Amino acid sequence: MKSGIPMKRVPFVLGAAAVFLACLLAVRTSGAYAVFFGGTVRSLPIYSVERQDKKIAITFDCAWGTEHTDGILSALSAADVKATFFMVQFWTEKYPDYVRKIDAAGMEIGTHSATHSYMSRQSAEEIERELTSSSAAIRAVTGKTVDLFRPPYGDYDDLLIDTATALGYYTIQWDVDSLDWKDLSATDISLRVVNGVRDGSVILCHNNGLHTAEALPLLLSTLKNRGYTFVTVGELIYRENYGMDATGRQIPSEEN
Repeated sequence: MKSGIPMKRVPFVLGAAAVFLACLLAVRTSGAYAVFFGGTVRSLPIYSVERQDKKIAITFDCAWGTEHTDGILSALSAADVKATFFMVQFWTEKYPDYVRKIDAAGMEIGTHSATHSYMSRQSAEEIERELTSSSAAIRAVTGKTVDLFRPPYGDYDDLLIDTATALGYYTIQWDVDSLDWKDLSATDISLRVVNGVRDGSVILCHNNGLHTAEALPLLLSTLKNRGYTFVTVGELIYRENYGMDATGRQIPSEEN
């Protein structure tokens, strides 16, 4: 052959293509947190969800302080929006009254680990202790079982995702970052979120962001006016019969 793939390599290329296609099909139909990446299969958390109904979720990580949490809850209540709060164990134990207040407001609660460590550096046993201990702390206050988990710093590896999945947790990331922890202005926070959202988005905020509560009224009303509906993460995701694409977007199978 003068150009293209040498004939002696055609069987190899075809075989590799067949393996690649098989991996993709397996990912799309198995519901596993795994995606084929250039020769390897990598486990992924859920960054967003493929939906056609304009449902989205707003989330708040709770690790430091409570000074702005009442303002956030007031803004969510005024807009009739339910959100998901991911709580670190030491925050849960330090502020049980706020855990109860968030739960009583009808918000969903997930774990954000026990110690807010870089969990990709931990063993399976350490990961299991982080998840079970932090979930038990939340359950001790609310009486509710936790099955949503967000890794601190957005840091993860295959072992973390696979261990969490084996323990019955859905690992949740985000595809829209408010950057409210950088103390951006309320306007800047709102613009970042509003301009980044699409159907099935998961928005990342923090319970103690300096201007988060101030940003919420404009952010929530603008997205509602654009036809979006806010639901909790537990209501947004698919719990079975789904696959994942390479961006961590959950894709329903035909059974859904």
